[in-house]
Amino acid sequence: MAYMITDPESYFRRFIPPRDKLLLELERQAQEENVPIVGPLVGELLYILARATNSRTVLELGTATGYSAICLARGLIGPDGKLTTLERDETMATRASENIDRAGLADRVEVRVGEVIQLLQTLEGPYDVIFMDIDKEDYAAALPECRRLLRLGGLLVVDNVAFQGAKQFNHMIFSDRSWRSVVLYSFLPQHAPEQDGLTLAVRIE
Repeated sequence: MAYMITDPESYFRRFIPPRDKLLLELERQAQEENVPIVGPLVGELLYILARATNSRTVLELGTATGYSAICLARGLIGPDGKLTTLERDETMATRASENIDRAGLADRVEVRVGEVIQLLQTLEGPYDVIFMDIDKEDYAAALPECRRLLRLGGLLVVDNVAFQGAKQFNHMIFSDRSWRSVVLYSFLPQHAPEQDGLTLAVRIE
């Protein structure tokens, strides 16, 4: 008979991926300034997903200080890989650009500033991966644009779907035949918050 690990949160906290000095610095800043970032576990997941899907074009909705953008951009395949990230806060976008430059990724990442839903309408795609981490109330409005911009067979990753504001989005994508999706409610060490949900979805139509 199989027995589950006792105190799984303490146990799995041992497996937080290692980070470089820049990401550790951004984590400290996020904690001090109460800036929500994906943290090391989801950051590593984003890298793995970008690499596993052989992504050359990635779109990010919500940049903050650039933590997740750095993780995604490091997972891009080939010298021509490109990440476009959208941020409505100009001050935050400037900080992100500086951090992306410090990571040596300025030639692979473009930061665009403005209201994300409006910026989405100006993009053409197609993208291999889209990562969504904006105001949760905007998720439902962004979903049709994500479908338009994501290539057939492309991957949509959505953070914070356990938030109240994501309820409409959760129902929309679950019932939309354009997507095959799964919601994972997880323990995510050093994520904000640590108990949260992630949606992974493949565009099939």
